[in-house]
Amino acid sequence: MPAIPSNKPYRVGRSRTGLGLFATKPIKKGAKIIRYFGPLLDSRKKKDDAIENKYLFELNGRWTIDGSVRKNIARYINHACKPNAESDVNPRKRKVVIRAIKKIEPGEEINYDYGTDYFKAYLKPIGCKCGACEKKRKKKRAEARAERLRLKAKEEKKALKQAEKKARKKAEKKAAKASHKNAAKANAKPMNGKRLNGKHLNGLGRPKVAGKKSAAAKKISVKPQTSVKLGNSATAVGSDQQAAA
Repeated sequence: MPAIPSNKPYRVGRSRTGLGLFATKPIKKGAKIIRYFGPLLDSRKKKDDAIENKYLFELNGRWTIDGSVRKNIARYINHACKPNAESDVNPRKRKVVIRAIKKIEPGEEINYDYGTDYFKAYLKPIGCKCGACEKKRKKKRAEARAERLRLKAKEEKKALKQAEKKARKKAEKKAAKASHKNAAKANAKPMNGKRLNGKHLNGLGRPKVAGKKSAAAKKISVKPQTSVKLGNSATAVGSDQQAAA
């Protein structure tokens, strides 16, 4: 890093984009801060026209300053979309001076707008990291986060409404079912008979008659005794039969 005289109102320090130039003393609006210098390149010469780097400062269609030399302290000044300085170009003298366009306080980073061509070629592809753009991106992130939270709350509210509606329909269905059941009980005809063995007798049933044999009793048959003995036993049986007759 090149040495900077103590009487200069700036220093090189760390910035969000790498290295940057910072004010060490208050700088008034319109004050000259530093000169942007380096070898002059002639675009008519193939050798000069072939040089490519990020520190080329075009003065006009022919002349360009190659600010990549380390002695050019102004090359550490970063781009800003809302800068506190500007480049004062004098094509006739082939000079570029950086001037303050507002009061710059000690510790504040010095920056200027690099221009549309440089922005499109080098900064847009990677995203500008100046304070204004970072603030804008931060705001967009906050808005996107708020929108996500809003949509989430909306979905939760919708889901809650649907659950409440479903529960209400279920309760209404249950109440209707209970009401229908109660109405059926109220409209039922009273029974004038007694409940016997799970069946109601309302005068139309056939009561059991005493002395009537059941079907099970019918099936039971008693076989008559037969005599197999001969002689007196057979005669006795015959006499008994005649007496009965």
